[in-house]
Amino acid sequence: MPETIECPSGLAGEIRGLKVKEFNILADRRLAKGGGQIDAILSSCWTQTVDPGPYDFGDKTIDWDKVLQGDRFYALLKVRAVSLGSTYPFGVVCQNEGCRHRFEWEVALDDLPIRKLSEESRELFQGGNRFETRFPCCGHRVWFRLAIGTDERKFAKVRQQSRDRLWSAMLALRVLEIEGVKDNDRRRFLEDLEIADAEFLRSEFDRIDCGVDTTIEIECPECLTVQDVDLPFDQRFFLGSQRKDRSGSFPR
Repeated sequence: MPETIECPSGLAGEIRGLKVKEFNILADRRLAKGGGQIDAILSSCWTQTVDPGPYDFGDKTIDWDKVLQGDRFYALLKVRAVSLGSTYPFGVVCQNEGCRHRFEWEVALDDLPIRKLSEESRELFQGGNRFETRFPCCGHRVWFRLAIGTDERKFAKVRQQSRDRLWSAMLALRVLEIEGVKDNDRRRFLEDLEIADAEFLRSEFDRIDCGVDTTIEIECPECLTVQDVDLPFDQRFFLGSQRKDRSGSFPR
């Protein structure tokens, strides 16, 4: 049965659960390499738009490349919950160096905290997706934007190609302009940025953004250490729990 959802920005619509053909999408190496799996799944499982929220697609279907990253991830979580239930089990390794116990943890996807898009962010997003702040240490003004669907593919490439410059590369993807800095010198400027300024900019990204808080608190059952972990998100996210059959082996 379709379910109506409202994304963090106010975008609302009907979604359905995954079908076998969507699992084929997850196994498509070509789509995986190009980063198109999420777009393909969302396009298939989003059946109707009820409220366009801050987007203006006219009479056309949703262009997921232009949808905010927070909305995309929220919709994907809901597709998974409709398909396999809200409970998501995953494996964890205790962060305590003296323990390192491996155990399974479960989280209810419907209970994850949601950050709504503020009215200020909505207006600026609709006005060109351009936000402004000032670095507290160096004093330069900086203009940046909210991340959208096309950025997810860029983020994936950055992780693969710029591992030695990951921080500056990730910041550069969302920075539009820096006061007194030429476009060609922007990456170099960000690499020379003080950590305090970099952390400030990341906090500004979070302040204006919307989405799902995927950092959860868990307790190791072995040593009782309480730790924060990020919700793992990979192909196993859509596979549900593996259960043994009567012979004691996992079904294939």
